[in-house]
Amino acid sequence: MNKRTEAHLALLFTNLFFAINLSAVKYLTNHAFIQPFGLNLIRVGVSVILFWILFLFKPGEAGIKKQDIGAFVLCAITGVAINQLLFVKGLSMTYPIHASLLMLTTPLFITFIAAWLLKETPSLPKFIGLGLGITGALLLILNKGVDAKGQDVLLGNIFIITNAISYSFYFVLVKPLMQRYHPIHIIRWIFTLGFFMVLPFGWQEFTDIAWQQLNVLAYGNLAMIVIGGTFLAYLFNAYGIKVLGSATAGTYIYTQPVMAAIIAMLFLGEQLSFYKVVAAILIFAGLLISNKSSFNA
Repeated sequence: MNKRTEAHLALLFTNLFFAINLSAVKYLTNHAFIQPFGLNLIRVGVSVILFWILFLFKPGEAGIKKQDIGAFVLCAITGVAINQLLFVKGLSMTYPIHASLLMLTTPLFITFIAAWLLKETPSLPKFIGLGLGITGALLLILNKGVDAKGQDVLLGNIFIITNAISYSFYFVLVKPLMQRYHPIHIIRWIFTLGFFMVLPFGWQEFTDIAWQQLNVLAYGNLAMIVIGGTFLAYLFNAYGIKVLGSATAGTYIYTQPVMAAIIAMLFLGEQLSFYKVVAAILIFAGLLISNKSSFNA
């Protein structure tokens, strides 16, 4: 198998892991096995350990240049602390299909945040694409009601879209670092710094976990979230970007909502309502019109 085929498979599995991750998080929080911030602390903490173990087997650059410390801290805030905390909390309150579709707006936000910070004027197609994407997102966000566990879906949707905006800032902020450091080195340090940021929020919920009450399925979902949906997903994505480029890697985001919807319907009994289909069409159309250059990272 050549490297390009391996990279395509890596990107496909990255998005499959992310799709499974949505239902896995929902399963654990729905059944009150682990609360959102406690789950997030486990996710980030174990990933940090695994990234540093990987470093021991494959040593490389270890430190951060003094002039880049501020950039790494900002990336940790936007890419781990805000992003991860709001993602897991929001997902615990809304539907996996909502979350997967709302996360699709990330490339659209990246385009406009980059334009704002770099003082560039977006083209008309990108404005149209953003308009369609935001319309689709609003259709999901403004869906009022409660989920099967009585959670506030509207608030959960707001958390997810805020997480997407934070992640978009991360993508823009991390681009200059990608030119000076290896992607895995960046991820390792961003997760390390981010762990200490999420620690105060997740410690109490972590200590509240009744480990003896977790069943085999719960442990399996937890392993999938930490190892598959975080550690391997980030490694595979970095490999795919390195071999194929960020534009090609970005196109795989289209597969995630489809897989997430199928998994959520099969294992969580989630319904594919008409408004979700309309929202998906609007968001997909927005991404296509805004063109694939929006995915560059």
